[in-house]
Amino acid sequence: MPLSWNEIKDRALRFSREWQHESSEDAEAKSFWDGFFNVFGVSRRRVANFEKKVKKLDGKDGYIDLLWKGVLLIEHKSRGKDLDRAHTQARDYFHGLTDAELPRYLLVCDFERFRLYDLESDESPTEFALKDLQKHVRQFGFIAGYQARSFKEEDPVNVLAAERMGRLHDALKAAGYDGHALEVLLVRLLFCLFGDDTGIFPRHAFHELLAQRTSVDGADIGQWLAQLFQVLDTAPERRQKTLDAQLAEFPYVNGKLFAEPLPLAAFDAAMREQLLQASALDWSRISPAIFGSMFQSVMDAKARRNLGAHYTSERNILKLIGPLFLDELKAELARIGNHENKLKAFHVKLASLRFLDPACGCGNFLVIAYRELRALEIEVLQRLYARQGSVFHGVADHVAVDVDQFYGIEIEEFPAQIAQVALWLMDHQMNLRVAEQFGEYFARLPLTKAPTIVNGNALRIDWKDVVAPEQLSCILGNPPFIGAKLMTADQRDAMQDVAGKLKGAGLLDFVSAWYLKAANYVGDRSIRVAFVSTNSITQGEQVGVLWGELLAHGFHIQFAHRTFRWNNEARGVAAVHCVIVGFGHVETKPRRLFDYEHPKADPHEVAAANINPYLVDAPDALLPNRSSPLCAVPSIGIGNKPIDGGSYLFTTAERDAFIAAEPASTAWFRRWLGSDEFINGWERWCLWLGDCPPETLRKMPLVLERVEAVRAFRRVSKSAPTQKLANTPTRFHVENSPQADYLVIPKVSSERRAFIPIGFMAPDTMCSDLLFLAPHVTHFHFGVITSTMHMAWVRAVCGRLESRYRYSAGIVYNNFPWPELEPLSHRERGRGEGSGEARRRGDTEPSSPTLLPEGDGSKRKAAIETAAQAVLDARAAFPDSTLADLYDPLSMPPALVKAHQALDRAVDAAYAAAEKAAGRKPPKLGSDAERVAFLFERYQHLTSLLPVTKPKATRRRTTTRTPE
Repeated sequence: MPLSWNEIKDRALRFSREWQHESSEDAEAKSFWDGFFNVFGVSRRRVANFEKKVKKLDGKDGYIDLLWKGVLLIEHKSRGKDLDRAHTQARDYFHGLTDAELPRYLLVCDFERFRLYDLESDESPTEFALKDLQKHVRQFGFIAGYQARSFKEEDPVNVLAAERMGRLHDALKAAGYDGHALEVLLVRLLFCLFGDDTGIFPRHAFHELLAQRTSVDGADIGQWLAQLFQVLDTAPERRQKTLDAQLAEFPYVNGKLFAEPLPLAAFDAAMREQLLQASALDWSRISPAIFGSMFQSVMDAKARRNLGAHYTSERNILKLIGPLFLDELKAELARIGNHENKLKAFHVKLASLRFLDPACGCGNFLVIAYRELRALEIEVLQRLYARQGSVFHGVADHVAVDVDQFYGIEIEEFPAQIAQVALWLMDHQMNLRVAEQFGEYFARLPLTKAPTIVNGNALRIDWKDVVAPEQLSCILGNPPFIGAKLMTADQRDAMQDVAGKLKGAGLLDFVSAWYLKAANYVGDRSIRVAFVSTNSITQGEQVGVLWGELLAHGFHIQFAHRTFRWNNEARGVAAVHCVIVGFGHVETKPRRLFDYEHPKADPHEVAAANINPYLVDAPDALLPNRSSPLCAVPSIGIGNKPIDGGSYLFTTAERDAFIAAEPASTAWFRRWLGSDEFINGWERWCLWLGDCPPETLRKMPLVLERVEAVRAFRRVSKSAPTQKLANTPTRFHVENSPQADYLVIPKVSSERRAFIPIGFMAPDTMCSDLLFLAPHVTHFHFGVITSTMHMAWVRAVCGRLESRYRYSAGIVYNNFPWPELEPLSHRERGRGEGSGEARRRGDTEPSSPTLLPEGDGSKRKAAIETAAQAVLDARAAFPDSTLADLYDPLSMPPALVKAHQALDRAVDAAYAAAEKAAGRKPPKLGSDAERVAFLFERYQHLTSLLPVTKPKATRRRTTTRTPE
């Protein structure tokens, strides 16, 4: 265990005096460095070797004076020699070292002078004389076991550690040592590996035990590990006096970590070598904060996907815990300053906070939250006891924050065990930081307190049995990411148990169950909740279901991160598009909204008056899945849906070959478009036989073969409606073929584009159900739909496929507040469903709509139509370009950009004029956030005008055929 800084300083003073007159490198260098390491209570032979042979960059052999692999390289010279030259010589050795051997620190010395380089820092090296070693010993805290480093997630040692432990895991499992025993063994080995390099054990004691006492064939490793685990679970006073001396130097750990007897693991030579390779790494460089990310490689990839486990980087975790509680605590501490009584009260507050992660995995969120809480406590102690000087005796009595303030629920046993150990290891590292700050060694061994990590299904157990809600401060975490249609039967049952009779619960993704269960657990208490979630719960139909329930129970969104890419550097990394939502009953002002220019960008914070369920600064409106538009505009419907098994669809080459064999079929081919074909310009064809007379059809045998294939395909379907469609095999399930030019809107489009490519289509083209069709439209409708105003609405409320736009009729189009340019009849107003707000107020007739002065509306409409035509003209100037080419942000022609800018000005002017006509201040429309906030206000105004009774739905030409 590390010496106290007092002891280290005393030893440093004695070392300086002992070696003040030595000058010969050859004579005394090895003794010098053995003595130097002894200053820090470390046996040099355990950690570093003299005269390491390496190949230099010039191909010649070189000999490193002293190398501690992965930590420290020393180049020693005789007194008075050039230290710059020594540094250059030392750097030449790096070429011959592996990534794992490359040092963090480089030290050059000539007996009289020391110069220490931190190779991961931009700061200048530290240089001092031997006589001043006592003043600079803290620079060498890494030798003593005090971790001054800041951990780096991208440090190659993290990957090496995960890979090496993963290989050991796989080898043991392949040999038949698996299940619970294997998981417990790995967790214990992890603790020992960390303990070897972080001061829990005497430096490298575990590695030496393996290397020196076990046989090369590995046959006795199981016995030695069993003995070691027993020692670690036995208090010194209860150990046998005849205990092997090398085992006796290990401390008593307790915490029940080593209590359970395990079957002996039968190692072989290869497994022994894998364990030795793992223990040879410097585990002090691996932060417990990314324990989960590291051990993705240990878990089964398929199981990990099914569980929805997404292990996370520290940077992403801080995005959640910062606004949830940490930023507020830091601000409070800043306000307190050095006021003694307030500092003491704040310290008590820190020790009273309780945190629950109900899907904790390997404990990443809990570990980082604990680290940050301990860091705040250290700052408090520094302010309270600064007057004590550099050494504060009895510091252990004043550390109050502990791991028992943290609770977790995890469905898998192995991650649950890792979570507990990771918290203990972070506790130890924070204790070392306390010791470094106050000069007195502090360790919590044996372990007397433990976090509460429950191995169980969070949706099946009562969270109150884990921690009483009266004690809890925050709920946080990263629940599983599983779509509504991808859940297993058991997950669906668990979801149903949580959702109860909630209408529309079948639409919800699995993560929603944690929101609902957290809300039920919180009740009316002031507990704060924040989860990482798939962005789908803030988009499309799910919003009304989930957030309608939460808002009804008085919850507010207190902070949120809009869509961003959530990933890490681990093997098999899972990258998804996520949001972070923090909610609770407490009103917070202002509310904090973090936005991203694109999913991979850094966030920028915006102070919001309100954050609605679509994560925009706007009123708490919930958009229903309307069957017809809110405003008096043409309805849209999906295109044709064949359900033909592909028998009626052809590439151009396939069509030409078919016509060559069946010439009479020429008249029955129509051009076929889906989203991909429309945007990227692919050419496909459809054999449309719905209008083909029977006598003509019977004269085309190859066509009849296709018809028969469609009938057979439908008959074997598991869907009863599809089976019925087999009775009319020449017809489609959904048929929608306008008889005049119509507008098409792709259902899915890349989020990289500023505008969804939308365009007009002639009636001789048939569109698939991957496009929305809008007949009876004008250039005015096209202009508004393809404007930035509409796209801001789309980005805010549409569903997403990953991060791509997923346009919808019921949520996006039918709820969109169009600019009001002319009087609308009550019948036209009543197309949408009556709002709950209108029903509560008892409105039976719509209020007067916002109208432009007579004549002005026509001018605004004409301006939009002119600008819309200019957009079409700008596209037409590039006849060989696809819509994908024209709307790619890197290749969009300047003329088209300018045309869209002019269209935006015309559309914005129409909205502004309507507001001005109503006596309201024209809206500021500079950003998406401002546009969406304005549109939600317009939406609320429009829905307040709707009548109570729902009028009869207007028939549309789209038909869904289910023959009797």
